[in-house]
Amino acid sequence: MNHIKSDLNELANPGKAKFLARFFKTGRGEYGEGDLFLGINVPIQRRIAKRHQYASFDDIKELLSSRIHEHRLTALLILVDKYEKSDKGGKKIITDFYLRNIAHVNNWDLVDLSADKILGDYICDKDRKILYSMARSKNIWERRVSIISTFNFIKRNDFHDALSISEILLEDKHDLIQKAVGWMLREVGKRDQKTEEKFLRKHYRNMPRTMLRYAIERFDESKRRFYMGK
Repeated sequence: MNHIKSDLNELANPGKAKFLARFFKTGRGEYGEGDLFLGINVPIQRRIAKRHQYASFDDIKELLSSRIHEHRLTALLILVDKYEKSDKGGKKIITDFYLRNIAHVNNWDLVDLSADKILGDYICDKDRKILYSMARSKNIWERRVSIISTFNFIKRNDFHDALSISEILLEDKHDLIQKAVGWMLREVGKRDQKTEEKFLRKHYRNMPRTMLRYAIERFDESKRRFYMGK
């Protein structure tokens, strides 16, 4: 596992690390408090993940346990790659591992680059009740996992759970949840605008402005004015 850390450390960019620390809100009381950065962009981390695609679960777990953001993200990229190449049994093992370590999937990019690709994919043809439990969690990242996982279903034109979980999260106070819900509603609308608008007609008056703005981003100007006018 040290060789993965070494590959990442060699590419550290202190200037960019400072920018990322601000961007991901690592100050006291902010959502990313305590997160540390090396300053490495995602495409480079993807290349390193590909190079170490055969890393063991022990190595991945150790990376996930790190306070360094890029360690955790690279671990998740390796895990996604393993998942996509695995058979049915392997996918279950990886999904169980992902859920056991979900506490370390603790920033919005970590969620967005893994949730629908692992958890969402695995439960696509199974019981999805875990997403409803996570949607009601006090943990912001579990709530984000719940809605982002539905992206896998949305891409298959299966909108029911995305809309149902959006209803659960409709009054969420955190802007990172509001943005995620709005994003998923927008993705529904890309595929079936009538379905999205049916949801919006029912809820738009009570939706947080951030959520609504994200949801209607692709609408024409007159429709955007209508919904934002409430």
